Amino acid sequence: MKYKLKVYSIWECGQRTDSQGNPHQEDSIYPEHGKHSELDRLFILCDGMGGHDAGEVASATVCKAMSQSILANVHDKDGFFSSEDFTKALNDAFEALDTRDSGAEKKMGTTMTFLKLHNEGAFLAHLGDSRIYHIRPGKNGESTEILKQTDDHSLINDLIKVGELRKEEARLSKQKNILTRAMQPHMDRRPKADIYTTTDIKPGDYFYMCSDGMLEQPDMEEGTSLKNIFSELGGDDENKVEMLKSVTENNKDNHTAIIIHITDVIDPIVKNERESSYSLNSNKFTAIVEDDSDELKVPLDNNIILVAQQNNKTEGIKSDRRKSTLIMIIRFVLAAVVVLTIIIGFKSIKSCSSSNNKPVEELFDKKNNIKRNERSHSQKPNGNKKNYRKENTTENPEVQTTNPPSPNNSNSSQNNVEPSTSSQPTITMPSNLKPGDDVVSSDAQVVQDNIKK
Repeated sequence: MKYKLKVYSIWECGQRTDSQGNPHQEDSIYPEHGKHSELDRLFILCDGMGGHDAGEVASATVCKAMSQSILANVHDKDGFFSSEDFTKALNDAFEALDTRDSGAEKKMGTTMTFLKLHNEGAFLAHLGDSRIYHIRPGKNGESTEILKQTDDHSLINDLIKVGELRKEEARLSKQKNILTRAMQPHMDRRPKADIYTTTDIKPGDYFYMCSDGMLEQPDMEEGTSLKNIFSELGGDDENKVEMLKSVTENNKDNHTAIIIHITDVIDPIVKNERESSYSLNSNKFTAIVEDDSDELKVPLDNNIILVAQQNNKTEGIKSDRRKSTLIMIIRFVLAAVVVLTIIIGFKSIKSCSSSNNKPVEELFDKKNNIKRNERSHSQKPNGNKKNYRKENTTENPEVQTTNPPSPNNSNSSQNNVEPSTSSQPTITMPSNLKPGDDVVSSDAQVVQDNIKK
């Protein structure tokens, strides 16, 4: 597979200025702006981190290191390009960044987008929120297709994916410039890049590489304007470039783009299904792979851990089986907990019921004793009041006494007699008690005094 192509670039400062008010550009591209040709097959675009130390140094360092590594090791410009070739170039770029570290607390950094055309298709890679589009033009915007758009490595994009943020809210968010993956010097663990390969390349296709500064307008970010511009209605290539410049000339951020127009493909590789033409191969080249794991984990500077599932059918089946087994175990444990909770609940209810029976019975016995006393006191004879001795039964032989009540309160004293909790006392009437005499309870000494009188 060989190509004929045309290359164009946009390199604008927008409204970005440095501390002295001069126009400031932190983006870098390879080939350099204005130095590209129809023979180029390697394209790199980097966006230096705004607000960090020397973002333009970081972007230029990565562009230079990667391009030099590839040109020195890949001798055939149109020959096959492997993931190992890319791995070496990426590692060389990280090492070059380490040598340019100024020691500042806020490290310089950059995004990275990468395109290599070779005899078996196209090799795409990216880190950060700069994008690569593969566009197939139609007669108008509606019939124009975006075959591939890279996925931003940004906090906003992650929040949109999990449903925590809407796209309309994301445009106004203060966190829209926070990246979850980027290239910085002296990183404890270097992040992986996402790699895509395709053989579905046809004459007329465009590869459009751009920094996020080109996408400030909603229609550009969503792809509507891009489809219109790259459709047949957009005119020739020069007109398309002018339209892109016109749309972005008032953007706040500096912005850069590379437009690669595939004018012809010689000996193309035929694919039956375009849907499967792009494949993610990021698990094959990263130097940060957890052993014996179904997931690739990348530690980030902001302590966020991103997890990317490997795009491999065999591993995917194993992962699904493990998930199914885990779900069954969780369901079994939950069912066991529910059954155990019900059993404990029934035992608790039964225990409470049995423990409450005895106090209820004692309460009824106490109430019956009080009623017996009231009946015995209500059957007292009329006549003169005489005292008698109150004695307990043989079960409780101790004598219980009470203070003598006043004559006016004799009735209340009779009604407030409290029975013994152990047994019902037996009242022994004096032998000299005559019919009709009133009796009152008294201690032993008082009874004896009354008898003497």
